[in-house]
Amino acid sequence: MNPVTMQLVAEKYIKMALEEDINYEDVSTNAVMPEYKKGEVQLICKEDGIIAGLGIFERVFTLLDPQTEIICKVKDGDFVKQGELLAVVRGDVRVLLSGERTALNYLQRLSGIATYTNSVVKLLEGTSTKLLDTRKTTPGMRVFEKYAVRVGGGGNHRYNLSDGVLLKDNHIDAAGGVAQAIKAAKAYAPFVRRIEVEVENLDMVKEAVEAGADIIMLDNMTPDMMTEAIHIINGRAETECSGNITKENVRTIARLGIDYVSSGALTHSAPILDISLKHLKVLE
Repeated sequence: MNPVTMQLVAEKYIKMALEEDINYEDVSTNAVMPEYKKGEVQLICKEDGIIAGLGIFERVFTLLDPQTEIICKVKDGDFVKQGELLAVVRGDVRVLLSGERTALNYLQRLSGIATYTNSVVKLLEGTSTKLLDTRKTTPGMRVFEKYAVRVGGGGNHRYNLSDGVLLKDNHIDAAGGVAQAIKAAKAYAPFVRRIEVEVENLDMVKEAVEAGADIIMLDNMTPDMMTEAIHIINGRAETECSGNITKENVRTIARLGIDYVSSGALTHSAPILDISLKHLKVLE
């Protein structure tokens, strides 16, 4: 992760995670290690996958003690194998013990997202369709989870509600229709913002094209409906497909000629990658 992003955005969330796990002391650690001793522990991968979040893993420990040293054997985006030594963490044994769970929570979660994302990206090879995430992220984890999607080879949709215009079903209902919603967005949003609109049927597709939408999201449409929608749009707007995207159907959808496929499953349903800190040694 970019160091500037880490300092400005991510670090406050890491601190909150540590404060959640350590209220005022780590009772277990302080009981067995009441004073400073230097030690080291190994970061071991327990299953194959894509590693992501090593910088966040490291920052957990250096926030507890800036003198902590992390010697990484791999980098974010690398394919790692079961049993592989990923890193060695060296420093105050109390820091190694107290930071372990929070650091691993981040690394396991982000590596799981990167691994799952990469498996979907591979299914799109040979097509022009790009894979995107959504805002269906864990509260307090969005900056990390969207980063993990990129590490896995996917792309990011808008980061938050301030980041772009996406007119969904309830926006359209509030405005009184597709054309009215697009007109209102064009009048309000800065001219540098593109306007995307979610549509559920072919009549809405026609209305969105005629109203000048920049991107048309085809929501929960059948392949036949999407084929007809792409024909209606005819290059006048970019196309995105969303809703119930799975590994089983994503390649079929891509072959229709969709520009983007967005999937909430990348962040809300990816299993963790099993990674552990093992073999702690007291050095002095």
